[in-house]
Amino acid sequence: MFKFKNNTDLKIIMALTLVHFTGDFYHSFISPLLPVLIQKYSLTLTQAGFIAGISRFLAFVVQPPIGYLADRYKTRAFVLGGPLIVIISTSLVGIAPSYAVLLLLVAASSIGSSIFHPTTAGMISSYSGRNFAFSMSVFNMGGTLAFGLGPLFITWLVAGYGLEATPYTIFFGLAMMYYLYKIVPMPVGEGLSNLGLIGSIKEIFGPVWKSILLLWLVMVLRAFVGQSFVTFFPVLYSWEGHSLISVGLLVAIFTVAGSVSGLLAGHMADRMGFKPVFYITHLLTPPCMLLLLYLPGNWVYLGAMLAGFFVLATLPLGVTMAQKLAPGGKSMASSLMMGLAWGTGGVLTPVTGKLCDIFTIKPVLSIIAFIPFITLWLIHLIPKEENPSNQAQIFAP
Repeated sequence: MFKFKNNTDLKIIMALTLVHFTGDFYHSFISPLLPVLIQKYSLTLTQAGFIAGISRFLAFVVQPPIGYLADRYKTRAFVLGGPLIVIISTSLVGIAPSYAVLLLLVAASSIGSSIFHPTTAGMISSYSGRNFAFSMSVFNMGGTLAFGLGPLFITWLVAGYGLEATPYTIFFGLAMMYYLYKIVPMPVGEGLSNLGLIGSIKEIFGPVWKSILLLWLVMVLRAFVGQSFVTFFPVLYSWEGHSLISVGLLVAIFTVAGSVSGLLAGHMADRMGFKPVFYITHLLTPPCMLLLLYLPGNWVYLGAMLAGFFVLATLPLGVTMAQKLAPGGKSMASSLMMGLAWGTGGVLTPVTGKLCDIFTIKPVLSIIAFIPFITLWLIHLIPKEENPSNQAQIFAP
């Protein structure tokens, strides 16, 4: 079904995917541990939301300048240094002596994550050949699969051995980083060394700013829905009697389903265009999110699968579309859709937490579930007339 041709370097694509998997595997520990952390530090849902919010706010702040630096300088420091920071900081979360120290560790993990994401995503197009969308989906699968397996692993570990066992996870991460040091290639710069940050933004995004802005708004709203759910539905089901391992399994199903849908979405977008894939997935996201909230008993696992499948499907497509619109600054384009959009959606998580404190979790998430309908209008508004050599290929069915 899937054929790699036209100079697609699968070996390097998989190496970059492994970087993505390693960093996100550790970064995924926080959300499934929120029920335990809430209990340990006697947190309100607003404070729990702030844990998620500070992580995503730093992605908002850090990724765009890192994307600029990655396009300007040829170095592996971003690709390898970012995951290393994530591994060290996240491994220490379980022994944080206070809520303040916990926030500092989460912040460090977010900074590390923000360092490697735009750089590795920006490298994909250099090795993807004509299978760009599918290659980006393979790369994205590394992250979403990590966010599926990471919660399973960390909830099993903490349920059996307590939060004090999290530092032992560092050894696997260090071994992976040694292996990645051996196989990851040097990034290729984009020739922006003579331009400053503002000049680079004008050079890269100026001709297509309207399409980029609309696409960014779509990705912000998608991120807000996905992050509100992945932050608070584990807390909801923990309070409704699910064990920590059961909560980890729900998060795993949610995210692994997203990795599968991302692959399918990338394959379909390479063949039928991006817009039809966006329309289909965002139209079906709201009812599936509601199924996650309201299906009874063990049917909730089916709800988690359907919700994750549709809400996460377009994550790699937003990055791919931005890189095609702005091919002269692939890392910056990636940072805009992965960091700035994800971070903007994420900084609203404390607001979601405050609303959940007032109205409880389920009614708030039920309303948030309908937001993808708004993105259908925004997708329709993305113009085709700007940079037609790119957009005819990107947006046409």
